[in-house]
Amino acid sequence: MSDLIDLDPASADPPYEQLRARISELARSGGLAPHTRLPAVRRLATDLNIAPGTVARAYRELEAAGVVETRGRLGTFVVGDGGAPDPARELAAEYARRVTALGVSPERALDLARAALADP
Repeated sequence: MSDLIDLDPASADPPYEQLRARISELARSGGLAPHTRLPAVRRLATDLNIAPGTVARAYRELEAAGVVETRGRLGTFVVGDGGAPDPARELAAEYARRVTALGVSPERALDLARAALADP
């Protein structure tokens, strides 16, 4: 799979975001078929010459967006529907990425989201 992923070290986007975006794009376009098992975190990290934590973060964000699912020791798989877009989930994932980048704690981010939902 690493042959499908090209990370740009000069990009303004961090490596985990480039990886997340590329896997998401491959899942949605059919480049990664539903139920495809993704490489183990350490394996992909070695193949891409990046830290395992970078791959793990990308996988976590892909799972939060509904693109992949982790089945414990069995591994991480592209979801059965090919990652059909869920606009609400995608917006929530984008919000999470942005507030995390700002250094906002998860508790504060949830408080802000609740307040915004209470007073749209």
